[in-house]
Amino acid sequence: MATTTRRADAQRNIAAILTAAAECLSRNPAASTSEIAKAAGVGRVTLYGHFPSRAELVDAVFVQAIAIGEETLGQVDLTGEPRAALARLIDSSWQLVDQFRALLIAAEEALPPGRVRELHADPMARVERLIERGRAEGDFRTDLPTSWLVSVMHNVMHGAAGDILAGRISSADAAPYITATLLAAYTPPGARVPE
Repeated sequence: MATTTRRADAQRNIAAILTAAAECLSRNPAASTSEIAKAAGVGRVTLYGHFPSRAELVDAVFVQAIAIGEETLGQVDLTGEPRAALARLIDSSWQLVDQFRALLIAAEEALPPGRVRELHADPMARVERLIERGRAEGDFRTDLPTSWLVSVMHNVMHGAAGDILAGRISSADAAPYITATLLAAYTPPGARVPE
């Protein structure tokens, strides 16, 4: 019985730490483990017992945010004309990036190079499938590798998040800017860029 109680307490502590970390990092990407532990209502020893480093905690919170995002993106209608489907995907994706942009900055600063991109594997696979379909239907360029076009979307989205934090663009402008940029980037050479 005592072991079951300890396990339940540990699960509650982990959930509280992850919730507090998501809230703290969303307000301030540089939030310390002390701030997070205090917000979670646990001591630093308890926090470090579950997450031995700040990077491991940031990773766990980012994994959770990606899972939430995957649930949302899985509902986006990607059928029909590829450019219209891309615009819908950008709109939904941007809402998630915007919601988690401070957490994204925390992840990019705390995690090893490539980890943020690795965690985006499923969302990027969705973009890749859409680009491949658009290429097959003649709507998207075929002179550049699909992997490059996926990277362009990833980098433009994340660049927009940084520009908002720096005050260069507003959140409301980001999705239309991203859509215009990517539609231009994906249009076959010599073809007219759609409005």
